[in-house]
Amino acid sequence: MLAGAGWARSRPARTLPHVNDTVLLVSAITLAWTLGVNPQAQPWLTARIIALVLYVALGTIALKSASRPRAALAFIGALLTFGYIVAVTTSRSVRPW
Repeated sequence: MLAGAGWARSRPARTLPHVNDTVLLVSAITLAWTLGVNPQAQPWLTARIIALVLYVALGTIALKSASRPRAALAFIGALLTFGYIVAVTTSRSVRPW
């Protein structure tokens, strides 16, 4: 989208991110349910789910924004949020740094 590629406006390119986001959100909730983990009792899981929702929101802004600077900032924010999700998941700590 940032480069102005024509394929980015195609139907699959507009649909697949929503499918991916739905799969990520459902898998996070399924993981908590399967493990019998209460997200309120496990702060790292709560942080992961909240960060996942933020990641989806930033990705949506990045893909749908008409302004390139805004889209670029949302893209960078989404990448940083994804890194945080990975770090929280591997360390099982809200503050993985």
